[in-house]
Amino acid sequence: MTQTENRPAYPTLSPAELRHPDSLKWTLYGDDVIPMWIADMDFPVAPPILAALHERLERGLGYHQLMGDGVLDSLLRAKLETHGLGDLPEGGLALLPGVVPGIYSSVAALTQPGEKVLTMTPVYHPFHLSITGQGREVSAVALLNGPDGYEIDWEGMEAAAQDTGLMLLCHPHNPTGRVWTHAELEKLRDLAVRNNLYVVSDELHADLRFTDGPFESFAADKRVQDRTITLTGPCKAFNTAGLGIGVMIGHDAELVKRVRAAAGGLMGHEGAMSVTMWQAALRDGGPWLADTVAYLRANRDFLTGYLREHLPTVRFHPVESTYLAWLDLRDCPHAADIQKFLLEEARVAVHDGPTFAPEAFKPESQGFIRLNFATSREILTEALERLRRALGESQ
Repeated sequence: MTQTENRPAYPTLSPAELRHPDSLKWTLYGDDVIPMWIADMDFPVAPPILAALHERLERGLGYHQLMGDGVLDSLLRAKLETHGLGDLPEGGLALLPGVVPGIYSSVAALTQPGEKVLTMTPVYHPFHLSITGQGREVSAVALLNGPDGYEIDWEGMEAAAQDTGLMLLCHPHNPTGRVWTHAELEKLRDLAVRNNLYVVSDELHADLRFTDGPFESFAADKRVQDRTITLTGPCKAFNTAGLGIGVMIGHDAELVKRVRAAAGGLMGHEGAMSVTMWQAALRDGGPWLADTVAYLRANRDFLTGYLREHLPTVRFHPVESTYLAWLDLRDCPHAADIQKFLLEEARVAVHDGPTFAPEAFKPESQGFIRLNFATSREILTEALERLRRALGESQ
């Protein structure tokens, strides 16, 4: 990574420095464990964001612009236009304390208890938890493991869509790292229109892509704009999960209002420092983000090469987005307790596959892990060496 103004090259990251008491990622497990589980990057915060936060502290911490922040609104609208989400009406943006509350409030607003909600599996766990936790039923369709990457089971989706009014879409997809193509998005749009579905599209990882060309939002097509809620935020791309904030986006202002109102005062509101952070990220964070994505792409490629050379029994597809690799270790003798085995024997913490599956699909997700490679090359190399030794000795 080259060093330019406000774009520092990442130094060698010290585990001792990363393991500070405020870090859940680095303190949940023992001091000798390399944490590669929760979706935090180990990289320092972008300098423009730090500068903006320091400046904001000097102006006090009273109530911020709770009736709407004009600066953030204009910056967001300009950004969303690049995703195909132009022509948003007044009331088409509603700030949230995070994307997950938006998922929950969407399920609450657009379905009734006992109804089915369509999604794919594996998937980011708040998807199925937001359904079951509110008395709805998960109608999950397993992704197909194709020769070049995970694919949508179109027959399964069509059958499941007959019995629901809401689809939860993860785009880019967590944990498989797929960025759905234009052709795939068109088929999903056809599915939604044909079956009269509302769609909630979680696009939180859109800025962490390794694919060419601009990102295409699900709601970029006018055919689905009146039935779609898009959710996004800055916290993954800019590594600011501790400053939770997100936005609900819709071309139907009444739909946005309805979904946001479903949570009422239970949701709370975004914080002042979070607003400042997002303003700075949108205004000045582009160069830092570009360098970070380049670094992550290089780590993705290094991980790919290492696994193919040293751990050929680990099956996987190089991700197209995110810094999270979805690895298939079902051929490992310890597949039945792989997360526990890797923690105890390799001293590497990963997310267990069944976390990302609703109850009925947990058995077939056993043996998969999600591995976070957003760290320095030195730490990533050490973690992979530990995995190689532990898995090699288990054969």
